[in-house]
Amino acid sequence: VICYAPTMIATNGIWVGENPLDYSLPLFILQLILVVLTTRFFVFLFKPLKQPRVISEILGGIILGPSVLGRSKKFADTIFPLRSLMILETMANVGLLYFLFLVGVEMDIGVIRRTGKRAFTIALSGMILPFVIGSSFAFLIHSDSEIVPLGTFILFLGVALSVTAFPVLARILAELKLLNTEIGRIAMSSALINDMCAWILLAVAIALAENESMSLASVWVILSSAAFVVLCIYVIKPLIAWMVTTTTHDGGESSSSITDLHICIILTGVMISGFITDAIGTHSVFGAFIFGLIIPDGSLGVALIEKLEDFVSGILLPLFFAISGLKTDISAIGGVWTWLALVLLMILSCAGKIVGTLLISTYYKMLLPEGLALGLLMNTKGLVEMIVLNVGRDQRVLDDKAFAIMVVVAVVMTSVISPVVMTIYNPAKKKSLSTYKRRTILQAETEEEELRVLVCIHHPRNVPTIISLLEASNPTNRSPISVYALHMVELTGRDSAVIIVHSRHHNAAFNNRNRMQVQAQSDTIISAFESFANRVPFVSVQPLTAVSPYSTVHEDVSNVAEEQRAAFVIIPFHKQQTVDGGMEELNPAYRLINRNVLDTAPCSVGILVDRGLNLNLSLSRSGGIPARNSYRVMVLFFGGADDREALSYAWRMSESENTRVTVARFLAGQGGQISSQADDEYIDFYMSKSHNNNTSYCEKFLNHGEETVAAIREMVALTDLFIVGRGYGMESPLLAGITDWSECPELGPIGDLLASSDFAATSSVLVVQQY
Repeated sequence: VICYAPTMIATNGIWVGENPLDYSLPLFILQLILVVLTTRFFVFLFKPLKQPRVISEILGGIILGPSVLGRSKKFADTIFPLRSLMILETMANVGLLYFLFLVGVEMDIGVIRRTGKRAFTIALSGMILPFVIGSSFAFLIHSDSEIVPLGTFILFLGVALSVTAFPVLARILAELKLLNTEIGRIAMSSALINDMCAWILLAVAIALAENESMSLASVWVILSSAAFVVLCIYVIKPLIAWMVTTTTHDGGESSSSITDLHICIILTGVMISGFITDAIGTHSVFGAFIFGLIIPDGSLGVALIEKLEDFVSGILLPLFFAISGLKTDISAIGGVWTWLALVLLMILSCAGKIVGTLLISTYYKMLLPEGLALGLLMNTKGLVEMIVLNVGRDQRVLDDKAFAIMVVVAVVMTSVISPVVMTIYNPAKKKSLSTYKRRTILQAETEEEELRVLVCIHHPRNVPTIISLLEASNPTNRSPISVYALHMVELTGRDSAVIIVHSRHHNAAFNNRNRMQVQAQSDTIISAFESFANRVPFVSVQPLTAVSPYSTVHEDVSNVAEEQRAAFVIIPFHKQQTVDGGMEELNPAYRLINRNVLDTAPCSVGILVDRGLNLNLSLSRSGGIPARNSYRVMVLFFGGADDREALSYAWRMSESENTRVTVARFLAGQGGQISSQADDEYIDFYMSKSHNNNTSYCEKFLNHGEETVAAIREMVALTDLFIVGRGYGMESPLLAGITDWSECPELGPIGDLLASSDFAATSSVLVVQQY
């Protein structure tokens, strides 16, 4: 008998001698704080190992539960007394309800239609063998318990072992940068189909568990669940679409048009769906998931995810996994033979999925490493399996021992996937180096091949100067330019990192999770580059978008450069010019990106300091009218590999009749350093190939850094674009003193000088680092 009184909820305070933990509200708040802090600690701990968050959340619950801290009777009775578990479980299930709804909103059912038979057969083959193995082990585990019929027990255990967790898999693929690869697309499609089959089997399992045998009641549960799905698809979905179209001022085109009333109606619909499916005999999350699937793509989905995901996935969902951990008593797995059976179960169920997937992938002529990686990825456990296990425990299908075994299986199998997949399947290492030889501008120019350039863009304001630079780079029939324009978008929230390849005929490649502003910027960038390709001959453009955390976007840049065999990567400087001519920082993260790209790029890199190259046009002799696309380029040559690479790019530009290139070679005066033979030979080679009047060469003999600064200052007014080598680590008396007050070492001493606000230069600067 439970007695209830309003005074049991909130305390009157410690000053009147009351213990807050004797009251339900302060106790629940403390439990929530402990759960969130524990799970976040494990998230931080496992982040370098690229473990999905579900591992940390389950482990947090296990630590707080009877396996570790809960072994202390005082801790368990004080922090997690039996009287509080009903409230905790209720809130956990509310969080689960809305999380499954969000999962449904983010799923694209059209993927199943687009993937064809391959994903469907991989999903089924990956389910059958683990299901058979789980069924076999059901006999071993069920022998001590006769609570439910063996058939029901087999169904629950088979589903738990054969399921693939779609949300967890998405996170793992995003972390491993595989989401937009062929294997990533197959894995996501197969997991989606797998999830659908798991939900159907779970509904059947619940119906059997509640009615103990396949009776008329079980048939009614299955039929009514099917009727609910039909009702949602053919009645509720059109109603929601009608509501959004007719009750918003722009027909629901933008998320700003979605009002609180729309959100309130949808959130109420989630609870109604959960209530209906719970009342008819399936689980409430089944209704929430189906309701999420029928939400139309577009602004409504964007608004729902923006308003819900942080609170649901950050606060409420960890409660569900913590509850699973609190129910897990590792000590219940007693005896050597039980542990041996547990290890054998993990190995065989994992091997079953791998073998089943590998057979089908071999039939479709996939490579062995890809088939193995796909089989491992399909072993991802997490949310769906934990739902199956919790339902099975609540229905008394699984006892404490079986439940603990299956939780351990889920944690171990999911935790090993990321490191093993990274070991056997790494797309970055997959390409043969023999197919990617021209990693520098010098190599591309020497072999008279097309120049492949990857340009990275943060904002549309970066575009005009980059396009002007590319146009001045002299694309010709003998040596065309292939441009890969990569728009870098910061990944926020719970989205998945992805690289989007845009089609010329369909640029709206962003899904409903991306903001309209980002799409508008991307469309502007794509339009500008396609207009450039249409206007300038011998130029091809492939627009791409990388949606990724700024801390790892350099990996996307390196991967795209590797895949496209780029010879040169151009990235914008992290500062922009102000109205008064100074330089202001845009975003500190941009500087980190530039440093990481310099360290990891598989080819030469150029950092572009943008001071408006398209505006700094040379004046013609007639009335000061700008001569269209006529550029004055100055190469500051101090020596070294980076300077030779910079000169290679300038040499290419000098072949254009509208570009005048001046090479200023800086040499030490009397008693100074002797120039290197490599530099002398390349200068001679360059001058011998320059037969037009657009090229000039001069040498300046200087003694120290002050003379160097003065000489460069004299050139500023005569130049639209400086091209300099980064010269990292180079020591020369000509640079003495310049490096002492360097503000941006990633630009090298001369690049940093030219980019400084104190130098008061009005010319753009391209700082080149040779691969």
